[in-house]
Amino acid sequence: QVRVVEFGGGSVQSGESLRLSCVVSEYTYTSYCMGWFRQAPGKEHERVAVVDNYGTKTYADAVKGRFTISQDNPKRSTERTLYLQMNSLKPEDTAMYYCAADVFPYKCGADMVPTVFDFNYRGQGTQVTVSS
Repeated sequence: QVRVVEFGGGSVQSGESLRLSCVVSEYTYTSYCMGWFRQAPGKEHERVAVVDNYGTKTYADAVKGRFTISQDNPKRSTERTLYLQMNSLKPEDTAMYYCAADVFPYKCGADMVPTVFDFNYRGQGTQVTVSS
């Protein structure tokens, strides 16, 4: 069974950086769309950054130029590690961040606005708090 676990949340000051990690294990498919979503209190889920198995990366406008999504070459064929490097953090980046994975690369499309619930596999989330 596919497992998704996030690491690396925390509390930082405005302008600082954080790196989130996500381990997707027992993932046996060669195709995927994987990425990060967030939900701030009282707001809708927002797709932050995604990457598909072709290496195409897509970012939300709010994070372009500040956040970078990357992935490790898998050490095992059934495990992938995804990262979200977040620089120049702002108070409005405060949210619960979720990692998610799906077998369909089309869900990474720039014109797609799926929520984390549209992805087959997702983690429990990690909190990021940015204070001014």
